[in-house]
Amino acid sequence: MYKLLLSWRYLKTRFIALASIVSVTLGVATLIVVNSVMAGFVDQMKNRLHGILSDVEISTQMFSEIPHPERHVEIIKQTLGDQIQEATCVVRTPALLSFDVRGRQWTQQIMLLGIDDETFGKVTDFEPYLTNEIKRNSFSFDLEEDGYDQEKFKGDAGWKYRRTRIEIQRRIEANSREYDSLYDNAANAFYAAEPSHVETASHENTNVQEEQGTRFAPLPATLPDIPPTGNPVEEGIASQSPQPLTGDQSAENQASNDGSIHRISPFDPHAKFRPEIKSEDLFDPMKDHRTGIILGLAISERKVELPSGELQDAYLIRPGDDANIMLTTIGESPKPVIENCTVVDFYSSNMHEYDSSFAFLPLSELQQLRGMIDPMTGQGSVSTIQIKLKEGADLDAVRDQLIAQFPPNYFPDYDIRTWQDTQRPLLSAVKMELTILNILLFLIIAVAGFGILATFYMIVVEKTKDIGILKALGAPSRGVMSIFLGYGMSLGTVGTGVGIVIGLLFVKYINEIADAVAVLTGQEVFDPTIYYFSEIPTVVNPVTIFWVAIGAIAIAVLASVLPALRAARLHPVEALRYE
Repeated sequence: MYKLLLSWRYLKTRFIALASIVSVTLGVATLIVVNSVMAGFVDQMKNRLHGILSDVEISTQMFSEIPHPERHVEIIKQTLGDQIQEATCVVRTPALLSFDVRGRQWTQQIMLLGIDDETFGKVTDFEPYLTNEIKRNSFSFDLEEDGYDQEKFKGDAGWKYRRTRIEIQRRIEANSREYDSLYDNAANAFYAAEPSHVETASHENTNVQEEQGTRFAPLPATLPDIPPTGNPVEEGIASQSPQPLTGDQSAENQASNDGSIHRISPFDPHAKFRPEIKSEDLFDPMKDHRTGIILGLAISERKVELPSGELQDAYLIRPGDDANIMLTTIGESPKPVIENCTVVDFYSSNMHEYDSSFAFLPLSELQQLRGMIDPMTGQGSVSTIQIKLKEGADLDAVRDQLIAQFPPNYFPDYDIRTWQDTQRPLLSAVKMELTILNILLFLIIAVAGFGILATFYMIVVEKTKDIGILKALGAPSRGVMSIFLGYGMSLGTVGTGVGIVIGLLFVKYINEIADAVAVLTGQEVFDPTIYYFSEIPTVVNPVTIFWVAIGAIAIAVLASVLPALRAARLHPVEALRYE
């Protein structure tokens, strides 16, 4: 009982003990905050990386292909059995994207993915990252009337925006033609009133041509005669009977001033075999759009800072605008091809690496563009097969099974890996960073441990007489040692408990604290333009908190071991000799 009473007395009366408690508290709170924030970032990063990469994928080189993908999917399902949930085929190729921005051409390199709209969303977390609400529920490559984020686009997206833009363009073109016509009429009237200006200009132009050594034959006053040959076979109309001319054609085919010119009207011998084109079959941009394409949001979005300091989104291209993509075909003689597309939606995963480069097309369209469809069989090839496994499946074991099914010596161009293998350099770097941070932050608690060590040595020296009296009264060495060990444990426990409470409260209100710091300092603590998060992500892991608490208490107890051993070894006679 005396051991607890003495430990509690020292804990209440020693100011230096309070300093040790504060050191432990700050160290524990800092570790909890840093680990929670880092865990939030890593969790967000893993979810987004995993969401687009799927669990396991079989891919080839950029300009290679996987033939007969349907057969490959059947073999994969037979090999994995109940472990597989779904598989999808993808074509992946680099391309150039170009579109008009205020009369200037904007060109950017992208990674173009041809996806199957039925199975791609079942393998990856693609659909939840689309900005259009309708497409998140029912995906397609069609332009929608509504469902676009009103806060982002202010209504300038979809069919309404496309019709308005095209109508404005047509009005501008009509006004331009009207101005050109007015200018031509004014110029003709001017030259008709002053023919001398025309002669002078022609004469001066001729002199310039002669000085430059270039001469052109003068144009004849009338066209040469083109008499009818009388041989319909040579004219390509052997099977056609003469047709009477209409009034307009007769007037057009009248002779010139000298009565000697014969004009022949254009004639298409295959006109009657061509299908009749109706007006509704023609492409009308007011009601039709090109091949649908989905762009990464960062390709179009730019965050600009207003004079007030507020961030605002600016868009280079919107859903409803047209864009061109240029890519190369596969085969022995690759050649560039260009396709005109219409932006139908944006993809926003909040991973800048993906949002700034990824674009999605229908799988069949991209296969057609790259020449990946066999003209004999009509079957298309792909560049990647993505596989989604059921919950709890071992990724590494599945990868090894697929490698055994498609051995490298028979399939040297197949690259089989999990999403963790693909992003291993990034994940390893983040893990190493988190480990180093934990080591550095534990040094704060180690400093508190050295404070506890120094404090206890001072207590032992100061209370030598008291220790001698206790031992003279029959207190065993183990009992004296337990006084200081209990004192150290109490310091560690109190500091750790307060640190856990402060750390959890800081994590809970971290975004509000960041806003308050930004207001006080005038600088953004968490810049969304860099991290592409609307708020600081946090994940509290109870296991991490447990080990932080155990580590802090253990450091406090270990720091009290040496002073406790010295106090326990004190002989009562030696302690009371000079008293």
